[in-house]
Amino acid sequence: MACSGCSTGRGCGTLPAGCKNNGSCGTGGCNKLNVFDWLANMELPNGQQENEFVEIRFKNSRKDFFRNVNEIPLKVGDMVAVEASPGHDIGAVSLTGELVNLQLRKKKVNPAKAEIKKVYRKANQKDLDKWQQGIDLEFDTMHKARTLAHGLGLQMKISDVEYQGDKTKAIFYYTADDRVDFRELIKKMADEFKIRIEMRQIGARQEASRLGGIGACGRELCCSTWLTDFRTVSTSAARYQQLSLNPQKLAGQCGKLKCCLNYELDSYMDALKEFPDTSVNLFTQKGKAFHQKTDIFKRTLWYSYADEPGHFIPLTVERAKEIIELNKKNEKPLDLGGIRYEEPEKKHDYQNVVGQDDLTRFDQPKKKKKKKKRKGGGAGQNQGQNKGNNPKNRQQGRNKGRRGGNNKPPKPSNN
Repeated sequence: MACSGCSTGRGCGTLPAGCKNNGSCGTGGCNKLNVFDWLANMELPNGQQENEFVEIRFKNSRKDFFRNVNEIPLKVGDMVAVEASPGHDIGAVSLTGELVNLQLRKKKVNPAKAEIKKVYRKANQKDLDKWQQGIDLEFDTMHKARTLAHGLGLQMKISDVEYQGDKTKAIFYYTADDRVDFRELIKKMADEFKIRIEMRQIGARQEASRLGGIGACGRELCCSTWLTDFRTVSTSAARYQQLSLNPQKLAGQCGKLKCCLNYELDSYMDALKEFPDTSVNLFTQKGKAFHQKTDIFKRTLWYSYADEPGHFIPLTVERAKEIIELNKKNEKPLDLGGIRYEEPEKKHDYQNVVGQDDLTRFDQPKKKKKKKKRKGGGAGQNQGQNKGNNPKNRQQGRNKGRRGGNNKPPKPSNN
């Protein structure tokens, strides 16, 4: 049976995830937003002390930095009890060593000025049991909180609940379009759950990051695996990449434009620098031509004459620039001189003569073989043979066979 933290990114609490290489695993197993510790198996130089800062991971993508003042030997995957306000919390060590200093610089955290909390101890069995009890209560607590919010008519959605390790406090994550007055809601939740309540508003992208899921590409969502900074995505990114402006295809599970639209945008922008301005019309002796579409990969532009808008003429980038330069000199070429595409001849390696390659040959019902009818006289002859060896019977059988088995007597002859 899998651990209860696999779906939430909390870790097992006993062993490191992934390939169990104590932090040097490149995937991290089921943990979210892992950092590859490429210094995990390297020893420190003589005389250098271990870094006092460690990174602790809590539910889903929530991480924080703590100070290891007691110099507890920690490795990635260890469950520890850390300082909270109030009480203590339980989390898993996600990063140790010198890479924590790099993460502090990346997050722009100054250890001298920032108030960094402490690591108390390694979590014992009693701490883990209480922490597990809080995890079991989160699902029912979230649905009860949604019922209370709906009863008060608040325009908000409570998407996730996280209990503190000592079960004295719970963080409720919610999304809302406008400002929400939830003071009455906090009073009712405090009376219902008998704990300290903290409300945190998150955006739609942060909600998808916490809940997770599978994207249209078939892989786990980027926001729940490695993406930490959510940059703004506009529809111009789709226009530059020649994508259809279909909201159903461009929107992710969060309802916003997909973050992956920005991944290859810089490459498209660099490639489009070599293309001419598509808003400029081309003038030839045949008439004016305007831009229809662009294929960045084939470096091809399609133009149409004003009197023939349905006829697309492909041009190379160099040819389009050449015509634009001629138009600037008040010169007009004879025509656009588009690219001629010749369709290759279809060559068959073999010829299907018998029809054995027809896939529908099994669907056709089998034809019933028709029984061949015997020629007339057969019935009479058989009847004559079964009568015995009496000459009269044999003679009658022959006569019946000549008449086709008719029982009528023969007509008398004129002779």
